[in-house]
Amino acid sequence: MSRIGIIGGTGLYHIEGIKILEKKRISTPFGEPSDVFLFGELDGRQIVFLPRHGKNHHLLPSEVNNRANIWAMKSQDVNWIISVSAVGSLKSEYKPMDMVVVDQFFDRTKQWENQTFFGKGIIAHISFAQPLCIFLRQVIFNAGESIGATIHWGGTYLNMEGPAFSTLAESQTYRSWGMDVIGMTQLREAKLAREAEICYATLAMVTDYDCWYEAETGETVSVDMIIENMNKNVNMARELIKTAILHIPIEEDCACRHSLETAILTDKKKWPVETVEILAPILKKYL
Repeated sequence: MSRIGIIGGTGLYHIEGIKILEKKRISTPFGEPSDVFLFGELDGRQIVFLPRHGKNHHLLPSEVNNRANIWAMKSQDVNWIISVSAVGSLKSEYKPMDMVVVDQFFDRTKQWENQTFFGKGIIAHISFAQPLCIFLRQVIFNAGESIGATIHWGGTYLNMEGPAFSTLAESQTYRSWGMDVIGMTQLREAKLAREAEICYATLAMVTDYDCWYEAETGETVSVDMIIENMNKNVNMARELIKTAILHIPIEEDCACRHSLETAILTDKKKWPVETVEILAPILKKYL
C-alpha cells in the first residue's frame, strides 16, 4: 500500500473530504515521534498526517525528533511526503501570504546527529545535489496554480538553528548570498526522507519578511503578525494539499526511490545485526 504523508501544522488535517480512519502512536528505535499519527482517506488515497511540533505546538524546531518522524512514516508504507513550513522571506518579491516550492537548501544548523539514520556500523552517503523530489514539486506547484494561489517555482531555503530569529547582520548577509526564504525545520526532514527513499517536497508558506525588511522600511515584524499570516495561509494550504493529493499517482517510479542503491559503502556481509534491525524499514529491499 502506497501512502502519502503530510507533515505540518495541526490545522492541515482538517481538510474537507479527508475521512480520518485511525489515530496511532508509533514507537521507533530513535525515540518518540512528534505526536500521534492520523490515518485518513481521500478518494481512495491513503493519507498519514503528523503535526511536526506536536498538536499543542510544544516542540522547538531543534527538539523535533526527525529520525523518529521519518522512520515511522517509512514503517507505515509512506512513499510521498508533502512538508508544509512557515518561512520568512529574504526577497521583496516573495511577499507574506505567498507560497514557494523551494528547490534548494543552505544549512546553518549544528545538529548533524539528527540528520542521518546511518552510523553504528553501516555507512551511507546519499546524493543530495537536488534535495527535493522534482516530480512531487511539480505536482504541488501545479496544484497551487490551479487554485489561484500566488506560488513561486524554486528558491533556496536557508535552514537556521533557531529558536531565536536572525540578527539584522545575519539577515542582510543571507540576502547578499542570494537566499530566498528562511526557516528552522526542513533540511533534516529532507535528508532523512532521501535516506529512507521517500519522495519529499517542501511547500514554504511565507508569513513575514525577515528582519532586513524592518530595517529598510521601518515596518515591524512581530510574532503576532507571523501567527496571523500563518493562520490565513492554512486555508489555502488545505485546498492546495487536497488538490495535490488527487494528482499524485498511486504508483510512480522516481530516482528518490533508489537513493541507497549506490550510497551504502559498508560491505553487506559486515552489517551489524543490531543496526540492521533498527533500520529494517529503510533497508528491507536491500536485505
